[in-house]
Amino acid sequence: MSTARHDPIAVAVTGLGLVTAAGIGVKETWSQVTGATAPRGVRRPPSLQDLPCDFMYTVGGLDIDAVLGVASSRLMDRFAQLAVVAAREAVADAGLGPDIWDSTRVAVVIGSAHGGLDFYDEQQSALTARGARRVSPRLAPLSVVNGAAGSVARDLGTRGPSLAVATACSSGTDAIGTALQLLRAGACDIAITGGAESMSSRAVFAGTCNAKALSTRTEDPAAACRPFDVDRDGFVVGEGAGILVLERADHARARGAGSRAAVLGYGAATSSEASSPVAPSEAGIELALRAALTDADVGPGDIQHVNAHGTSTVMNDLVEAAVLHRVLGDGPLVTSTKAMTGHTLGAAGGIEAAFTVLALENQLVPATVNLQTQDPGVPVDVVAQSARTARLNCAMSTSLGFGGHNSVLVLARD
Repeated sequence: MSTARHDPIAVAVTGLGLVTAAGIGVKETWSQVTGATAPRGVRRPPSLQDLPCDFMYTVGGLDIDAVLGVASSRLMDRFAQLAVVAAREAVADAGLGPDIWDSTRVAVVIGSAHGGLDFYDEQQSALTARGARRVSPRLAPLSVVNGAAGSVARDLGTRGPSLAVATACSSGTDAIGTALQLLRAGACDIAITGGAESMSSRAVFAGTCNAKALSTRTEDPAAACRPFDVDRDGFVVGEGAGILVLERADHARARGAGSRAAVLGYGAATSSEASSPVAPSEAGIELALRAALTDADVGPGDIQHVNAHGTSTVMNDLVEAAVLHRVLGDGPLVTSTKAMTGHTLGAAGGIEAAFTVLALENQLVPATVNLQTQDPGVPVDVVAQSARTARLNCAMSTSLGFGGHNSVLVLARD
Protein backbone atom coordinates (compact mmCIF):
# COMPACT_ATOMS: atom_id res chain seq x y z
CA MET A 1 0.00 0.00 0.00
CA SER A 2 1.30 3.46 -0.87
CA THR A 3 1.95 5.82 2.01
CA ALA A 4 1.82 9.57 2.31
CA ARG A 5 4.37 11.30 0.15
CA HIS A 6 6.53 14.20 1.20
CA ASP A 7 8.10 14.59 -2.23
CA PRO A 8 7.57 18.06 -3.74
CA ILE A 9 8.08 16.80 -7.29
CA ALA A 10 5.00 17.50 -9.38
CA VAL A 11 4.20 15.21 -12.29
CA ALA A 12 2.30 16.33 -15.38
CA VAL A 13 0.52 14.42 -18.12
CA THR A 14 1.87 16.03 -21.29
CA GLY A 15 0.69 13.53 -23.92
CA LEU A 16 -2.02 10.95 -24.61
CA GLY A 17 -2.36 8.12 -27.12
CA LEU A 18 -5.30 5.75 -27.61
CA VAL A 19 -6.14 2.76 -29.78
CA THR A 20 -9.46 1.15 -28.87
CA ALA A 21 -12.53 -0.48 -30.34
CA ALA A 22 -14.18 2.93 -29.99
CA GLY A 23 -11.63 4.61 -32.24
CA ILE A 24 -8.05 5.00 -33.39
CA GLY A 25 -6.48 8.04 -31.79
CA VAL A 26 -7.53 10.26 -28.91
CA LYS A 27 -9.90 12.49 -30.88
CA GLU A 28 -11.93 9.69 -32.46
CA THR A 29 -12.03 7.56 -29.31
CA TRP A 30 -13.16 10.41 -27.05
CA SER A 31 -15.80 11.50 -29.55
CA GLN A 32 -17.26 8.00 -29.58
CA VAL A 33 -17.03 7.48 -25.84
CA THR A 34 -18.81 10.75 -25.07
CA GLY A 35 -21.12 11.08 -28.06
CA ALA A 36 -22.25 7.65 -29.21
CA THR A 37 -25.27 5.96 -27.69
CA ALA A 38 -24.12 2.41 -28.44
CA PRO A 39 -20.74 0.70 -28.71
CA ARG A 40 -19.09 -0.25 -31.95
CA GLY A 41 -16.39 -2.77 -32.64
CA VAL A 42 -18.11 -5.76 -31.03
CA ARG A 43 -17.24 -8.66 -33.31
CA ARG A 44 -17.14 -12.46 -33.42
CA PRO A 45 -13.52 -13.51 -34.12
CA PRO A 46 -13.11 -16.92 -35.77
CA SER A 47 -10.91 -18.04 -32.87
CA LEU A 48 -13.92 -17.87 -30.54
CA GLN A 49 -16.34 -19.78 -32.74
CA ASP A 50 -18.69 -22.13 -30.86
CA LEU A 51 -17.67 -20.91 -27.40
CA PRO A 52 -20.44 -19.84 -24.97
CA CYS A 53 -19.00 -16.32 -25.28
CA ASP A 54 -17.97 -15.92 -28.91
CA PHE A 55 -17.65 -12.14 -29.14
CA MET A 56 -15.29 -9.37 -28.04
CA TYR A 57 -14.43 -5.72 -28.78
CA THR A 58 -11.75 -5.39 -31.46
CA VAL A 59 -9.92 -2.49 -33.07
CA GLY A 60 -11.14 -1.94 -36.62
CA GLY A 61 -9.65 -0.03 -39.54
CA LEU A 62 -6.04 -0.14 -38.39
CA ASP A 63 -3.54 -1.29 -41.04
CA ILE A 64 -0.63 -2.22 -38.81
CA ASP A 65 1.74 -3.00 -41.68
CA ALA A 66 1.07 0.40 -43.26
CA VAL A 67 1.54 2.26 -39.96
CA LEU A 68 4.57 0.43 -38.61
CA GLY A 69 6.07 -1.11 -41.73
CA VAL A 70 6.03 -4.80 -42.51
CA ALA A 71 9.52 -5.52 -41.17
CA SER A 72 8.90 -3.78 -37.84
CA SER A 73 5.41 -5.16 -37.33
CA ARG A 74 6.67 -8.74 -37.74
CA LEU A 75 8.89 -8.24 -34.69
CA MET A 76 5.90 -7.62 -32.42
CA ASP A 77 2.81 -9.42 -31.21
CA ARG A 78 -0.43 -7.47 -31.69
CA PHE A 79 -0.54 -6.14 -28.14
CA ALA A 80 2.91 -4.61 -28.67
CA GLN A 81 1.88 -3.22 -32.05
CA LEU A 82 -1.09 -1.44 -30.47
CA ALA A 83 1.19 -0.08 -27.74
CA VAL A 84 3.62 1.36 -30.30
CA VAL A 85 0.83 3.05 -32.27
CA ALA A 86 -0.58 4.63 -29.08
CA ALA A 87 2.89 5.60 -27.81
CA ARG A 88 3.73 7.37 -31.05
CA GLU A 89 0.56 9.44 -30.73
CA ALA A 90 1.23 10.23 -27.06
CA VAL A 91 4.83 11.31 -27.70
CA ALA A 92 3.80 13.50 -30.64
CA ASP A 93 1.02 15.01 -28.51
CA ALA A 94 3.61 15.88 -25.86
CA GLY A 95 5.83 17.57 -28.46
CA LEU A 96 8.64 15.16 -27.68
CA GLY A 97 10.90 12.83 -29.62
CA PRO A 98 14.47 11.65 -30.06
CA ASP A 99 15.61 15.05 -31.32
CA ILE A 100 14.33 16.74 -28.16
CA TRP A 101 14.84 14.46 -25.19
CA ASP A 102 17.86 12.93 -23.50
CA SER A 103 17.06 9.29 -24.30
CA THR A 104 18.82 8.08 -21.15
CA ARG A 105 16.30 10.03 -19.07
CA VAL A 106 13.19 8.53 -20.69
CA ALA A 107 11.54 5.51 -19.07
CA VAL A 108 8.99 3.14 -20.56
CA VAL A 109 6.59 1.32 -18.22
CA ILE A 110 3.72 -0.61 -19.81
CA GLY A 111 1.31 -3.08 -18.27
CA SER A 112 -0.27 -6.17 -19.79
CA ALA A 113 -2.10 -9.09 -18.25
CA HIS A 114 -1.45 -11.69 -20.93
CA GLY A 115 1.24 -10.39 -23.28
CA GLY A 116 1.50 -12.38 -26.50
CA LEU A 117 -0.66 -15.27 -25.34
CA ASP A 118 -2.41 -15.70 -28.69
CA PHE A 119 0.91 -16.18 -30.49
CA TYR A 120 1.96 -18.65 -27.80
CA ASP A 121 -1.27 -20.61 -28.32
CA GLU A 122 -0.70 -20.60 -32.07
CA GLN A 123 2.80 -22.00 -31.67
CA GLN A 124 1.64 -24.62 -29.17
CA SER A 125 -0.83 -25.81 -31.80
CA ALA A 126 1.96 -25.92 -34.38
CA LEU A 127 4.11 -27.97 -32.01
CA THR A 128 1.31 -30.44 -31.35
CA ALA A 129 0.23 -30.80 -34.96
CA ARG A 130 3.50 -30.56 -36.88
CA GLY A 131 6.41 -30.99 -34.49
CA ALA A 132 9.15 -28.92 -32.88
CA ARG A 133 10.73 -27.71 -36.13
CA ARG A 134 7.52 -25.85 -37.00
CA VAL A 135 7.63 -23.63 -33.90
CA SER A 136 8.58 -20.03 -34.70
CA PRO A 137 11.97 -18.82 -33.45
CA ARG A 138 10.14 -15.59 -32.61
CA LEU A 139 8.02 -17.30 -29.94
CA ALA A 140 9.94 -16.15 -26.86
CA PRO A 141 10.42 -12.46 -27.80
CA LEU A 142 6.88 -12.06 -29.15
CA SER A 143 4.97 -13.80 -26.37
CA VAL A 144 6.59 -12.34 -23.26
CA VAL A 145 4.70 -9.72 -21.26
CA ASN A 146 7.51 -7.16 -21.64
CA GLY A 147 7.03 -7.19 -25.43
CA ALA A 148 5.10 -3.91 -25.43
CA ALA A 149 7.60 -2.05 -23.24
CA GLY A 150 10.57 -3.34 -25.24
CA SER A 151 8.91 -2.58 -28.57
CA VAL A 152 7.99 0.98 -27.57
CA ALA A 153 11.50 1.63 -26.26
CA ARG A 154 13.04 0.26 -29.43
CA ASP A 155 10.65 2.15 -31.71
CA LEU A 156 11.25 5.48 -29.95
CA GLY A 157 14.93 4.96 -29.19
CA THR A 158 14.63 5.44 -25.43
CA ARG A 159 17.44 4.19 -23.18
CA GLY A 160 16.16 4.76 -19.66
CA PRO A 161 14.45 2.07 -17.56
CA SER A 162 12.11 -0.16 -19.58
CA LEU A 163 9.70 -2.15 -17.44
CA ALA A 164 6.66 -4.39 -17.77
CA VAL A 165 3.99 -4.62 -15.09
CA ALA A 166 1.71 -7.66 -14.88
CA THR A 167 -0.98 -7.41 -12.21
CA ALA A 168 -3.90 -8.79 -14.22
CA CYS A 169 -6.54 -6.12 -14.90
CA SER A 170 -4.71 -3.61 -12.69
CA SER A 171 -1.60 -3.75 -14.88
CA GLY A 172 -2.09 -0.45 -16.72
CA THR A 173 -2.83 1.50 -13.55
CA ASP A 174 0.07 -0.08 -11.70
CA ALA A 175 2.34 0.74 -14.64
CA ILE A 176 1.37 4.40 -14.37
CA GLY A 177 1.88 4.28 -10.60
CA THR A 178 5.31 2.73 -11.12
CA ALA A 179 6.19 5.44 -13.65
CA LEU A 180 5.05 8.09 -11.17
CA GLN A 181 7.36 6.64 -8.55
CA LEU A 182 10.31 6.58 -10.98
CA LEU A 183 9.74 10.25 -11.75
CA ARG A 184 9.49 11.16 -8.09
CA ALA A 185 12.66 9.23 -7.34
CA GLY A 186 14.56 11.14 -10.02
CA ALA A 187 15.24 8.01 -12.09
CA CYS A 188 13.90 9.72 -15.20
CA ASP A 189 12.48 13.02 -16.44
CA ILE A 190 9.89 11.52 -18.82
CA ALA A 191 7.92 8.27 -18.63
CA ILE A 192 5.93 6.68 -21.44
CA THR A 193 3.43 4.55 -19.61
CA GLY A 194 0.05 2.82 -19.66
CA GLY A 195 -1.28 -0.53 -20.81
CA ALA A 196 -1.74 -2.69 -23.89
CA GLU A 197 -3.64 -5.92 -24.51
CA SER A 198 -4.88 -8.12 -27.34
CA MET A 199 -6.04 -11.55 -26.26
CA SER A 200 -8.54 -13.96 -27.83
CA SER A 201 -7.22 -17.26 -26.49
CA ARG A 202 -9.89 -19.97 -26.72
CA ALA A 203 -8.62 -21.60 -23.54
CA VAL A 204 -8.74 -18.39 -21.51
CA PHE A 205 -12.17 -17.45 -22.86
CA ALA A 206 -13.52 -20.92 -22.10
CA GLY A 207 -12.11 -20.92 -18.57
CA THR A 208 -13.28 -17.40 -17.80
CA CYS A 209 -16.72 -18.23 -19.12
CA ASN A 210 -16.82 -21.32 -16.90
CA ALA A 211 -15.95 -19.05 -13.98
CA LYS A 212 -19.16 -17.12 -14.78
CA ALA A 213 -17.19 -13.91 -15.40
CA LEU A 214 -17.93 -13.41 -19.12
CA SER A 215 -21.24 -12.33 -20.56
CA THR A 216 -23.07 -14.96 -22.62
CA ARG A 217 -25.56 -12.50 -24.13
CA THR A 218 -24.76 -13.87 -27.58
CA GLU A 219 -28.08 -12.79 -29.07
CA ASP A 220 -27.21 -9.10 -28.52
CA PRO A 221 -23.45 -8.76 -27.99
CA ALA A 222 -23.38 -4.97 -28.41
CA ALA A 223 -25.61 -4.68 -25.33
CA ALA A 224 -23.81 -7.36 -23.32
CA CYS A 225 -21.41 -5.11 -21.42
CA ARG A 226 -23.70 -3.15 -19.08
CA PRO A 227 -21.87 -2.04 -15.93
CA PHE A 228 -24.01 -1.37 -12.85
CA ASP A 229 -27.15 -2.52 -14.67
CA VAL A 230 -29.55 -4.84 -12.90
CA ASP A 231 -29.41 -7.25 -15.86
CA ARG A 232 -25.62 -7.47 -16.21
CA ASP A 233 -24.24 -10.99 -16.56
CA GLY A 234 -20.49 -10.58 -17.03
CA PHE A 235 -17.80 -8.64 -18.81
CA VAL A 236 -16.86 -8.57 -22.49
CA VAL A 237 -13.18 -8.71 -23.42
CA GLY A 238 -11.67 -5.93 -25.52
CA GLU A 239 -8.32 -5.16 -27.08
CA GLY A 240 -6.54 -1.82 -27.13
CA ALA A 241 -3.82 0.40 -25.76
CA GLY A 242 -3.77 3.57 -23.69
CA ILE A 243 -0.48 5.41 -23.29
CA LEU A 244 0.30 8.55 -21.29
CA VAL A 245 3.43 10.65 -21.31
CA LEU A 246 4.24 11.65 -17.74
CA GLU A 247 6.84 14.29 -17.16
CA ARG A 248 8.38 16.04 -14.22
CA ALA A 249 6.53 19.34 -14.17
CA ASP A 250 9.74 21.35 -13.94
CA HIS A 251 11.10 19.53 -16.98
CA ALA A 252 7.92 20.26 -18.95
CA ARG A 253 8.01 23.94 -17.98
CA ALA A 254 11.64 24.25 -18.95
CA ARG A 255 10.86 23.20 -22.51
CA GLY A 256 7.69 25.30 -22.66
CA ALA A 257 5.30 22.36 -22.72
CA GLY A 258 1.72 22.49 -21.53
CA SER A 259 0.17 20.05 -19.07
CA ARG A 260 -3.06 18.19 -19.78
CA ALA A 261 -3.46 17.15 -16.13
CA ALA A 262 -1.46 16.47 -12.99
CA VAL A 263 -0.94 13.04 -11.46
CA LEU A 264 -1.35 13.67 -7.74
CA GLY A 265 -1.28 10.22 -6.25
CA TYR A 266 -1.32 6.46 -6.51
CA GLY A 267 -2.42 3.74 -4.14
CA ALA A 268 -2.19 -0.03 -4.36
CA ALA A 269 -3.25 -2.83 -2.03
CA THR A 270 -3.80 -6.57 -2.13
CA SER A 271 -6.99 -8.40 -1.22
CA SER A 272 -5.20 -11.26 0.48
CA GLU A 273 -8.29 -12.07 2.53
CA ALA A 274 -10.44 -12.74 -0.58
CA SER A 275 -12.08 -16.14 -0.78
CA SER A 276 -10.65 -16.84 -4.26
CA PRO A 277 -8.30 -15.20 -6.80
CA VAL A 278 -11.28 -13.85 -8.76
CA ALA A 279 -13.38 -12.62 -5.83
CA PRO A 280 -13.48 -8.85 -5.24
CA SER A 281 -12.77 -7.68 -1.70
CA GLU A 282 -14.09 -4.56 -0.05
CA ALA A 283 -11.11 -4.38 2.30
CA GLY A 284 -8.50 -4.38 -0.46
CA ILE A 285 -10.32 -1.82 -2.59
CA GLU A 286 -10.78 0.48 0.39
CA LEU A 287 -7.12 0.27 1.31
CA ALA A 288 -6.10 1.27 -2.22
CA LEU A 289 -8.58 4.16 -2.34
CA ARG A 290 -7.46 5.57 1.00
CA ALA A 291 -3.79 5.11 0.11
CA ALA A 292 -4.28 7.06 -3.12
CA LEU A 293 -6.05 9.89 -1.29
CA THR A 294 -3.24 10.06 1.27
CA ASP A 295 -0.55 9.96 -1.40
CA ALA A 296 -2.28 12.76 -3.30
CA ASP A 297 -2.84 14.78 -0.11
CA VAL A 298 -6.53 15.26 -0.91
CA GLY A 299 -9.68 14.39 1.01
CA PRO A 300 -12.64 12.26 -0.07
CA GLY A 301 -14.70 15.41 -0.63
CA ASP A 302 -12.19 16.67 -3.19
CA ILE A 303 -13.02 13.86 -5.66
CA GLN A 304 -15.70 14.90 -8.13
CA HIS A 305 -15.45 12.02 -10.60
CA VAL A 306 -14.47 8.34 -10.64
CA ASN A 307 -13.79 6.31 -13.75
CA ALA A 308 -14.62 3.03 -12.06
CA HIS A 309 -13.34 -0.43 -12.87
CA GLY A 310 -17.01 -1.31 -13.43
CA THR A 311 -16.62 -4.61 -15.25
CA SER A 312 -20.31 -5.58 -15.61
CA THR A 313 -19.90 -8.67 -13.45
CA VAL A 314 -22.49 -9.11 -10.74
CA MET A 315 -20.15 -9.07 -7.74
CA ASN A 316 -17.51 -6.58 -8.91
CA ASP A 317 -19.99 -3.78 -9.52
CA LEU A 318 -21.74 -4.26 -6.17
CA VAL A 319 -18.54 -4.49 -4.14
CA GLU A 320 -16.74 -1.64 -5.89
CA ALA A 321 -19.75 0.69 -5.72
CA ALA A 322 -20.25 -0.02 -2.02
CA VAL A 323 -16.64 0.88 -1.24
CA LEU A 324 -16.68 3.99 -3.43
CA HIS A 325 -19.74 5.20 -1.54
CA ARG A 326 -18.27 4.39 1.87
CA VAL A 327 -14.97 6.18 1.16
CA LEU A 328 -16.08 9.04 -1.10
CA GLY A 329 -19.72 9.58 -0.18
CA ASP A 330 -22.46 10.81 -2.53
CA GLY A 331 -20.44 13.47 -4.32
CA PRO A 332 -18.52 11.90 -7.22
CA LEU A 333 -20.02 11.25 -10.63
CA VAL A 334 -19.18 7.63 -11.38
CA THR A 335 -18.89 6.01 -14.78
CA SER A 336 -17.60 2.86 -16.41
CA THR A 337 -16.41 3.32 -19.98
CA LYS A 338 -16.00 -0.42 -20.56
CA ALA A 339 -19.31 -0.59 -22.43
CA MET A 340 -17.59 1.42 -25.19
CA THR A 341 -14.20 -0.29 -25.18
CA GLY A 342 -14.83 -3.70 -23.67
CA HIS A 343 -12.79 -4.84 -20.70
CA THR A 344 -9.32 -4.44 -22.11
CA LEU A 345 -7.75 -6.35 -19.21
CA GLY A 346 -4.18 -5.12 -18.65
CA ALA A 347 -4.76 -2.15 -20.95
CA ALA A 348 -7.82 -0.91 -19.05
CA GLY A 349 -5.91 1.21 -16.54
CA GLY A 350 -4.03 3.09 -19.27
CA ILE A 351 -7.13 3.67 -21.39
CA GLU A 352 -9.26 4.74 -18.45
CA ALA A 353 -6.58 7.03 -17.01
CA ALA A 354 -6.52 8.76 -20.39
CA PHE A 355 -10.32 9.07 -20.27
CA THR A 356 -10.03 10.58 -16.79
CA VAL A 357 -7.57 13.19 -18.09
CA LEU A 358 -9.95 14.00 -20.94
CA ALA A 359 -12.90 14.28 -18.55
CA LEU A 360 -10.97 16.83 -16.47
CA GLU A 361 -9.93 18.75 -19.57
CA ASN A 362 -13.39 18.83 -21.12
CA GLN A 363 -15.38 19.06 -17.88
CA LEU A 364 -17.42 16.16 -19.19
CA VAL A 365 -18.12 12.73 -17.69
CA PRO A 366 -18.73 9.96 -20.24
CA ALA A 367 -21.89 7.91 -19.84
CA THR A 368 -22.05 4.29 -18.79
CA VAL A 369 -23.51 3.18 -22.11
CA ASN A 370 -25.96 0.23 -22.00
CA LEU A 371 -26.97 1.07 -18.43
CA GLN A 372 -30.77 0.95 -18.61
CA THR A 373 -31.81 0.21 -15.01
CA GLN A 374 -29.30 0.83 -12.25
CA ASP A 375 -28.98 -2.02 -9.78
CA PRO A 376 -30.62 -0.84 -6.52
CA GLY A 377 -27.60 -2.27 -4.71
CA VAL A 378 -25.33 0.30 -6.38
CA PRO A 379 -25.39 3.35 -4.04
CA VAL A 380 -23.42 5.84 -6.19
CA ASP A 381 -24.38 8.43 -8.82
CA VAL A 382 -23.68 6.58 -12.05
CA VAL A 383 -23.78 8.68 -15.21
CA ALA A 384 -25.97 6.82 -17.70
CA GLN A 385 -27.35 7.20 -21.22
CA SER A 386 -25.52 10.41 -22.14
CA ALA A 387 -22.40 12.29 -21.04
CA ARG A 388 -22.84 14.84 -18.26
CA THR A 389 -21.14 18.21 -17.93
CA ALA A 390 -19.76 18.97 -14.48
CA ARG A 391 -17.25 21.08 -12.63
CA LEU A 392 -14.30 18.74 -12.24
CA ASN A 393 -11.05 19.57 -10.52
CA CYS A 394 -9.99 16.21 -9.12
CA ALA A 395 -10.81 12.68 -10.22
CA MET A 396 -9.92 9.03 -9.67
CA SER A 397 -9.41 6.03 -11.91
CA THR A 398 -9.71 2.60 -10.29
CA SER A 399 -8.57 -0.87 -11.39
CA LEU A 400 -9.09 -4.26 -9.79
CA GLY A 401 -7.36 -7.43 -10.94
CA PHE A 402 -7.68 -11.18 -10.53
CA GLY A 403 -5.27 -12.26 -7.81
CA GLY A 404 -6.41 -9.52 -5.45
CA HIS A 405 -4.71 -6.52 -7.07
CA ASN A 406 -6.32 -3.12 -6.42
CA SER A 407 -4.89 0.14 -7.68
CA VAL A 408 -6.07 3.75 -7.85
CA LEU A 409 -4.82 6.94 -9.46
CA VAL A 410 -5.72 10.49 -8.45
CA LEU A 411 -5.53 13.10 -11.20
CA ALA A 412 -6.27 16.81 -11.16
CA ARG A 413 -7.06 19.51 -13.66
CA ASP A 414 -4.04 21.69 -14.40
